[in-house]
Amino acid sequence: MNERSGRLRAVPVLDLDAIIDDPGTRIVVCCGSGGVGKTTTAAALGLRAAERGRSAVVLTVDPARRLAQSMGLTELDNTPRPVAGVKGEGRLHAMMLDMKRTFDEIIEAHADPERARQILTNPFYQSLSSSFSGTQEYMAMEKLGQLRRSGDWDLIIVDTPPSRSALDFLDAPERLGRFLDGRLIRLLMAPAKAGGRSAFKLLNAGFGLVAGALTKLLGAQVLKDLQTFVSALDAVFGGFRARAEQTYKLLQAPGTAFVVVAAPERDAMREASYFVERLAEERMPLAGLVVNRVHRAPAAVLSAARSTAAAEDLETRGEHDLTAAVLRLHAGRMQLAAREDREQEHFLSAHPTVPVARVPAMSQDVHDLEGLRRVGELLTAQ
Repeated sequence: MNERSGRLRAVPVLDLDAIIDDPGTRIVVCCGSGGVGKTTTAAALGLRAAERGRSAVVLTVDPARRLAQSMGLTELDNTPRPVAGVKGEGRLHAMMLDMKRTFDEIIEAHADPERARQILTNPFYQSLSSSFSGTQEYMAMEKLGQLRRSGDWDLIIVDTPPSRSALDFLDAPERLGRFLDGRLIRLLMAPAKAGGRSAFKLLNAGFGLVAGALTKLLGAQVLKDLQTFVSALDAVFGGFRARAEQTYKLLQAPGTAFVVVAAPERDAMREASYFVERLAEERMPLAGLVVNRVHRAPAAVLSAARSTAAAEDLETRGEHDLTAAVLRLHAGRMQLAAREDREQEHFLSAHPTVPVARVPAMSQDVHDLEGLRRVGELLTAQ
Protein backbone atom coordinates (compact mmCIF):
# COMPACT_ATOMS: atom_id res chain seq x y z
CA MET A 1 0.00 0.00 0.00
CA ASN A 2 1.44 3.38 -1.02
CA GLU A 3 1.77 5.78 1.92
CA ARG A 4 -0.08 8.51 0.03
CA SER A 5 -3.80 8.83 0.77
CA GLY A 6 -6.29 8.45 -2.03
CA ARG A 7 -4.76 5.30 -3.56
CA LEU A 8 -7.60 2.97 -2.47
CA ARG A 9 -8.96 0.53 -5.01
CA ALA A 10 -11.94 1.62 -7.08
CA VAL A 11 -15.24 0.52 -5.56
CA PRO A 12 -18.89 1.30 -6.31
CA VAL A 13 -20.03 4.67 -4.93
CA LEU A 14 -22.83 4.72 -2.37
CA ASP A 15 -25.43 7.16 -3.74
CA LEU A 16 -27.40 8.08 -0.63
CA ASP A 17 -29.44 10.78 -2.41
CA ALA A 18 -30.79 8.14 -4.80
CA ILE A 19 -31.78 5.99 -1.81
CA ILE A 20 -33.59 8.70 0.16
CA ASP A 21 -35.19 10.19 -2.98
CA ASP A 22 -36.67 6.83 -4.00
CA PRO A 23 -40.31 6.74 -2.78
CA GLY A 24 -39.95 2.96 -2.60
CA THR A 25 -37.42 3.36 0.23
CA ARG A 26 -39.48 3.36 3.42
CA ILE A 27 -36.91 2.38 6.08
CA VAL A 28 -33.19 3.17 6.42
CA VAL A 29 -31.37 1.37 9.23
CA CYS A 30 -27.99 2.80 10.30
CA CYS A 31 -25.90 0.16 12.06
CA GLY A 32 -22.30 -0.02 13.20
CA SER A 33 -20.17 -0.18 16.33
CA GLY A 34 -20.31 2.55 18.97
CA GLY A 35 -18.60 5.91 18.52
CA VAL A 36 -18.42 5.92 14.70
CA GLY A 37 -20.94 8.71 14.05
CA LYS A 38 -23.93 6.45 13.48
CA THR A 39 -26.48 8.71 15.20
CA THR A 40 -25.16 11.81 13.41
CA THR A 41 -25.39 9.96 10.09
CA ALA A 42 -29.00 8.94 10.79
CA ALA A 43 -29.97 12.49 11.81
CA ALA A 44 -28.22 14.06 8.80
CA LEU A 45 -29.92 11.65 6.39
CA GLY A 46 -33.29 12.41 8.00
CA LEU A 47 -32.81 16.16 7.62
CA ARG A 48 -31.59 15.83 4.01
CA ALA A 49 -34.51 13.54 3.12
CA ALA A 50 -37.01 16.02 4.62
CA GLU A 51 -35.43 18.94 2.78
CA ARG A 52 -35.71 16.95 -0.45
CA GLY A 53 -39.44 16.47 0.04
CA ARG A 54 -39.83 13.34 2.18
CA SER A 55 -41.94 13.06 5.31
CA ALA A 56 -39.27 11.54 7.56
CA VAL A 57 -38.94 10.45 11.17
CA VAL A 58 -35.64 9.67 12.87
CA LEU A 59 -35.68 7.15 15.72
CA THR A 60 -32.53 7.76 17.78
CA VAL A 61 -31.16 5.85 20.74
CA ASP A 62 -29.27 7.87 23.37
CA PRO A 63 -27.86 10.64 21.14
CA ALA A 64 -25.22 13.05 22.42
CA ARG A 65 -26.79 16.06 24.13
CA ARG A 66 -25.62 18.56 21.50
CA LEU A 67 -26.98 16.44 18.67
CA ALA A 68 -30.30 16.02 20.46
CA GLN A 69 -30.51 19.77 20.98
CA SER A 70 -29.68 20.40 17.32
CA MET A 71 -32.86 18.51 16.47
CA GLY A 72 -34.92 20.22 19.16
CA LEU A 73 -34.97 17.19 21.46
CA THR A 74 -34.16 18.69 24.83
CA GLU A 75 -35.47 15.77 26.89
CA LEU A 76 -36.07 12.04 26.56
CA ASP A 77 -39.34 11.59 24.74
CA ASN A 78 -40.92 8.45 23.34
CA THR A 79 -43.18 10.41 20.99
CA PRO A 80 -42.02 11.75 17.59
CA ARG A 81 -41.72 15.56 17.77
CA PRO A 82 -41.51 17.95 14.80
CA VAL A 83 -38.06 19.41 14.12
CA ALA A 84 -38.21 23.16 13.49
CA GLY A 85 -36.07 24.89 10.86
CA VAL A 86 -36.41 22.33 8.05
CA LYS A 87 -36.15 23.96 4.61
CA GLY A 88 -38.21 22.75 1.65
CA GLU A 89 -41.55 20.99 1.32
CA GLY A 90 -40.85 17.91 3.42
CA ARG A 91 -41.13 17.51 7.18
CA LEU A 92 -38.97 15.93 9.84
CA HIS A 93 -39.88 14.39 13.17
CA ALA A 94 -37.42 12.96 15.67
CA MET A 95 -37.67 10.90 18.84
CA MET A 96 -35.45 9.21 21.38
CA LEU A 97 -36.34 5.66 22.37
CA ASP A 98 -37.61 5.32 25.93
CA MET A 99 -37.15 1.59 26.40
CA LYS A 100 -39.33 1.15 29.49
CA ARG A 101 -42.11 3.41 28.21
CA THR A 102 -42.26 1.40 24.97
CA PHE A 103 -42.53 -1.84 26.95
CA ASP A 104 -45.30 -0.30 29.10
CA GLU A 105 -47.19 0.77 25.98
CA ILE A 106 -47.12 -2.79 24.64
CA ILE A 107 -48.56 -4.14 27.89
CA GLU A 108 -51.25 -1.44 27.99
CA ALA A 109 -52.22 -2.09 24.36
CA HIS A 110 -52.37 -5.89 24.54
CA ALA A 111 -53.72 -6.69 28.01
CA ASP A 112 -56.99 -5.83 29.71
CA PRO A 113 -56.74 -3.00 32.30
CA GLU A 114 -56.58 -5.29 35.35
CA ARG A 115 -53.96 -7.59 33.87
CA ALA A 116 -51.98 -4.59 32.64
CA ARG A 117 -52.02 -3.15 36.18
CA GLN A 118 -50.78 -6.47 37.63
CA ILE A 119 -47.91 -6.57 35.15
CA LEU A 120 -46.86 -2.91 35.34
CA THR A 121 -46.72 -2.88 39.15
CA ASN A 122 -44.89 -6.20 39.39
CA PRO A 123 -41.29 -5.81 40.68
CA PHE A 124 -39.98 -8.48 38.32
CA TYR A 125 -41.51 -6.72 35.31
CA GLN A 126 -40.05 -3.38 36.41
CA SER A 127 -36.60 -4.96 36.50
CA LEU A 128 -37.07 -6.83 33.20
CA SER A 129 -38.36 -3.77 31.33
CA SER A 130 -35.36 -1.65 32.25
CA SER A 131 -32.41 -4.04 32.45
CA PHE A 132 -33.02 -7.40 30.72
CA SER A 133 -30.32 -8.16 28.15
CA GLY A 134 -31.69 -7.34 24.72
CA THR A 135 -34.68 -5.31 25.94
CA GLN A 136 -33.40 -2.06 24.40
CA GLU A 137 -32.74 -3.73 21.06
CA TYR A 138 -36.12 -5.46 21.10
CA MET A 139 -37.92 -2.22 21.96
CA ALA A 140 -36.13 -0.36 19.14
CA MET A 141 -37.56 -2.94 16.72
CA GLU A 142 -40.96 -2.74 18.42
CA LYS A 143 -40.99 1.05 18.04
CA LEU A 144 -39.93 0.73 14.39
CA GLY A 145 -42.91 -1.56 13.81
CA GLN A 146 -45.24 0.92 15.53
CA LEU A 147 -43.96 3.84 13.41
CA ARG A 148 -44.34 1.82 10.20
CA ARG A 149 -47.87 0.65 11.05
CA SER A 150 -48.96 4.21 11.85
CA GLY A 151 -48.44 5.27 8.22
CA ASP A 152 -47.66 8.85 9.35
CA TRP A 153 -44.27 8.98 7.60
CA ASP A 154 -43.05 7.77 4.23
CA LEU A 155 -39.46 7.36 5.47
CA ILE A 156 -38.27 6.01 8.83
CA ILE A 157 -34.57 6.26 9.70
CA VAL A 158 -33.40 4.10 12.59
CA ASP A 159 -30.26 4.64 14.64
CA THR A 160 -29.64 1.19 16.13
CA PRO A 161 -28.78 0.85 19.84
CA PRO A 162 -25.16 0.98 21.00
CA SER A 163 -24.47 -2.55 22.22
CA ARG A 164 -21.67 -5.09 22.49
CA SER A 165 -22.51 -6.23 18.99
CA ALA A 166 -24.33 -3.62 16.94
CA LEU A 167 -26.42 -6.31 15.27
CA ASP A 168 -27.86 -7.46 18.61
CA PHE A 169 -31.15 -5.87 17.52
CA LEU A 170 -31.51 -8.65 14.91
CA ASP A 171 -31.13 -11.28 17.64
CA ALA A 172 -33.28 -9.54 20.27
CA PRO A 173 -36.68 -11.01 19.19
CA GLU A 174 -35.24 -14.54 19.15
CA ARG A 175 -33.49 -13.98 22.50
CA LEU A 176 -36.72 -12.75 24.08
CA GLY A 177 -38.54 -15.71 22.53
CA ARG A 178 -35.99 -18.13 24.01
CA PHE A 179 -36.44 -16.50 27.41
CA LEU A 180 -40.23 -16.79 27.20
CA ASP A 181 -39.98 -20.42 26.04
CA GLY A 182 -37.38 -21.34 28.64
CA ARG A 183 -37.86 -24.24 31.02
CA LEU A 184 -38.01 -22.03 34.12
CA ILE A 185 -40.71 -19.81 32.60
CA ARG A 186 -42.78 -22.84 31.52
CA LEU A 187 -42.40 -24.29 35.01
CA LEU A 188 -43.57 -21.06 36.63
CA MET A 189 -46.43 -20.77 34.15
CA ALA A 190 -47.71 -24.30 34.89
CA PRO A 191 -49.71 -23.35 38.03
CA ALA A 192 -51.64 -20.65 36.18
CA LYS A 193 -52.39 -22.95 33.27
CA ALA A 194 -53.48 -25.80 35.55
CA GLY A 195 -55.80 -23.38 37.33
CA GLY A 196 -55.37 -21.82 40.69
CA ARG A 197 -54.35 -22.87 44.18
CA SER A 198 -54.52 -26.63 43.66
CA ALA A 199 -52.00 -26.24 40.88
CA PHE A 200 -49.50 -24.70 43.29
CA LYS A 201 -49.88 -27.82 45.46
CA LEU A 202 -49.25 -29.88 42.35
CA LEU A 203 -46.21 -27.79 41.56
CA ASN A 204 -44.85 -28.17 45.07
CA ALA A 205 -45.53 -31.93 45.05
CA GLY A 206 -44.14 -32.56 41.58
CA PHE A 207 -41.32 -30.04 41.63
CA GLY A 208 -40.67 -29.67 45.32
CA LEU A 209 -36.93 -29.83 44.89
CA VAL A 210 -36.96 -27.17 42.17
CA ALA A 211 -39.35 -24.90 44.06
CA GLY A 212 -37.29 -25.28 47.23
CA ALA A 213 -34.06 -24.51 45.40
CA LEU A 214 -35.59 -21.47 43.71
CA THR A 215 -36.97 -20.19 47.01
CA LYS A 216 -33.49 -20.47 48.57
CA LEU A 217 -31.89 -18.85 45.55
CA LEU A 218 -34.38 -16.04 44.94
CA GLY A 219 -36.32 -15.74 48.18
CA ALA A 220 -40.02 -16.53 48.62
CA GLN A 221 -41.25 -13.03 47.72
CA VAL A 222 -39.13 -12.79 44.55
CA LEU A 223 -40.34 -16.23 43.44
CA LYS A 224 -43.94 -15.19 44.07
CA ASP A 225 -43.43 -11.93 42.11
CA LEU A 226 -41.92 -13.94 39.27
CA GLN A 227 -44.83 -16.41 39.23
CA THR A 228 -47.38 -13.58 39.29
CA PHE A 229 -45.56 -11.78 36.49
CA VAL A 230 -45.36 -14.87 34.27
CA SER A 231 -49.02 -15.73 34.86
CA ALA A 232 -50.18 -12.21 34.02
CA LEU A 233 -47.92 -11.85 30.99
CA ASP A 234 -48.90 -15.20 29.46
CA ALA A 235 -51.69 -13.65 27.39
CA VAL A 236 -49.31 -11.06 25.93
CA PHE A 237 -46.52 -13.47 24.89
CA GLY A 238 -48.07 -14.51 21.58
CA GLY A 239 -48.32 -10.88 20.50
CA PHE A 240 -44.64 -10.31 21.24
CA ARG A 241 -43.60 -13.14 18.94
CA ALA A 242 -46.02 -12.24 16.15
CA ARG A 243 -44.92 -8.60 16.03
CA ALA A 244 -41.24 -9.56 16.25
CA GLU A 245 -41.68 -11.80 13.20
CA GLN A 246 -43.54 -9.03 11.32
CA THR A 247 -40.81 -6.48 12.04
CA TYR A 248 -38.10 -8.97 11.04
CA LYS A 249 -39.84 -9.53 7.69
CA LEU A 250 -40.17 -5.76 7.31
CA LEU A 251 -36.39 -5.45 7.66
CA GLN A 252 -35.93 -7.99 4.86
CA ALA A 253 -38.41 -6.26 2.53
CA PRO A 254 -37.30 -4.40 -0.63
CA GLY A 255 -38.29 -1.00 0.87
CA THR A 256 -35.61 -1.30 3.58
CA ALA A 257 -31.99 -0.17 3.17
CA PHE A 258 -29.23 -0.96 5.68
CA VAL A 259 -26.37 1.54 5.88
CA VAL A 260 -23.33 0.23 7.76
CA VAL A 261 -21.41 3.08 9.43
CA ALA A 262 -17.73 2.81 10.40
CA ALA A 263 -14.66 4.89 11.18
CA PRO A 264 -11.36 4.19 9.34
CA GLU A 265 -9.95 2.31 12.36
CA ARG A 266 -9.09 -1.36 12.72
CA ASP A 267 -11.83 -2.44 15.15
CA ALA A 268 -14.56 -0.40 13.46
CA MET A 269 -13.68 -1.71 9.98
CA ARG A 270 -13.59 -5.28 11.28
CA GLU A 271 -17.02 -4.78 12.80
CA ALA A 272 -18.23 -3.31 9.50
CA SER A 273 -17.02 -6.41 7.70
CA TYR A 274 -18.86 -8.60 10.19
CA PHE A 275 -22.07 -6.55 9.79
CA VAL A 276 -21.97 -6.87 6.00
CA GLU A 277 -21.52 -10.64 6.23
CA ARG A 278 -24.22 -11.02 8.87
CA LEU A 279 -26.71 -8.92 6.89
CA ALA A 280 -26.06 -11.15 3.87
CA GLU A 281 -26.70 -14.25 5.99
CA GLU A 282 -30.00 -12.78 7.24
CA ARG A 283 -30.95 -11.67 3.70
CA MET A 284 -31.20 -8.06 4.80
CA PRO A 285 -30.91 -5.47 1.98
CA LEU A 286 -27.53 -3.73 2.30
CA ALA A 287 -27.25 -0.28 0.70
CA GLY A 288 -23.55 0.19 1.44
CA LEU A 289 -20.88 1.45 3.82
CA VAL A 290 -20.32 4.97 5.16
CA VAL A 291 -16.77 5.60 6.41
CA ASN A 292 -16.83 8.64 8.71
CA ARG A 293 -14.03 10.95 9.84
CA VAL A 294 -11.63 10.16 6.99
CA HIS A 295 -8.38 12.19 7.00
CA ARG A 296 -6.81 13.27 3.74
CA ALA A 297 -3.39 14.90 3.33
CA PRO A 298 -3.64 18.15 1.32
CA ALA A 299 -0.17 17.92 -0.29
CA ALA A 300 0.05 14.20 -1.08
CA VAL A 301 3.02 14.69 -3.46
CA LEU A 302 5.24 15.33 -0.43
CA SER A 303 5.58 11.96 1.28
CA ALA A 304 5.79 11.47 5.03
CA ALA A 305 9.36 10.16 4.71
CA ARG A 306 10.57 13.16 2.68
CA SER A 307 8.73 15.56 4.97
CA THR A 308 10.29 14.01 8.09
CA ALA A 309 13.76 13.99 6.51
CA ALA A 310 13.45 17.68 5.57
CA ALA A 311 12.32 18.56 9.10
CA GLU A 312 15.28 16.66 10.61
CA ASP A 313 17.66 18.44 8.27
CA LEU A 314 16.33 21.85 9.27
CA GLU A 315 16.46 20.96 12.98
CA THR A 316 20.04 19.69 12.65
CA ARG A 317 21.09 23.02 11.17
CA GLY A 318 19.10 24.92 13.81
CA GLU A 319 17.05 26.74 11.19
CA HIS A 320 13.38 27.41 10.50
CA ASP A 321 11.75 25.95 13.60
CA LEU A 322 8.28 26.85 12.28
CA THR A 323 8.93 25.21 8.89
CA ALA A 324 10.21 22.03 10.59
CA ALA A 325 7.09 21.92 12.80
CA VAL A 326 4.82 22.28 9.73
CA LEU A 327 6.74 19.52 7.94
CA ARG A 328 6.38 17.20 10.93
CA LEU A 329 2.67 18.01 11.16
CA HIS A 330 2.31 17.17 7.47
CA ALA A 331 4.22 13.90 7.97
CA GLY A 332 1.87 12.97 10.80
CA ARG A 333 -1.18 13.70 8.62
CA MET A 334 0.27 11.61 5.78
CA GLN A 335 0.97 8.69 8.12
CA LEU A 336 -2.54 8.90 9.60
CA ALA A 337 -4.12 8.99 6.13
CA ALA A 338 -2.01 6.03 5.01
CA ARG A 339 -2.93 4.04 8.12
CA GLU A 340 -6.64 4.77 7.54
CA ASP A 341 -6.28 3.71 3.90
CA ARG A 342 -4.77 0.40 4.99
CA GLU A 343 -7.63 -0.30 7.39
CA GLN A 344 -10.19 0.48 4.67
CA GLU A 345 -8.28 -1.65 2.16
CA HIS A 346 -8.81 -4.77 4.29
CA PHE A 347 -12.57 -4.24 4.07
CA LEU A 348 -12.55 -3.34 0.38
CA SER A 349 -10.52 -6.40 -0.60
CA ALA A 350 -12.96 -8.66 1.27
CA HIS A 351 -16.10 -6.87 -0.02
CA PRO A 352 -15.24 -5.32 -3.41
CA THR A 353 -18.88 -5.00 -4.54
CA VAL A 354 -20.16 -3.06 -1.49
CA PRO A 355 -20.84 0.62 -2.38
CA VAL A 356 -18.89 3.07 -0.20
CA ALA A 357 -19.28 6.74 0.79
CA ARG A 358 -16.38 8.45 2.58
CA VAL A 359 -16.98 11.47 4.79
CA PRO A 360 -13.98 13.68 5.63
CA ALA A 361 -13.27 14.51 9.26
CA MET A 362 -14.91 17.74 10.42
CA SER A 363 -13.11 20.26 12.58
CA GLN A 364 -15.92 20.47 15.16
CA ASP A 365 -18.86 18.51 16.54
CA VAL A 366 -22.34 18.87 15.09
CA HIS A 367 -24.50 21.00 17.38
CA ASP A 368 -27.17 22.56 15.14
CA LEU A 369 -29.21 21.95 11.98
CA GLU A 370 -26.60 23.70 9.85
CA GLY A 371 -24.02 21.19 11.04
CA LEU A 372 -26.35 18.30 10.21
CA ARG A 373 -26.99 19.87 6.81
CA ARG A 374 -23.23 19.98 6.19
CA VAL A 375 -22.87 16.31 7.16
CA GLY A 376 -25.69 15.48 4.72
CA GLU A 377 -23.83 17.30 1.95
CA LEU A 378 -20.61 15.43 2.72
CA LEU A 379 -22.46 12.09 2.81
CA THR A 380 -23.81 12.65 -0.68
CA ALA A 381 -20.92 14.53 -2.34
CA GLN A 382 -19.16 11.37 -3.50
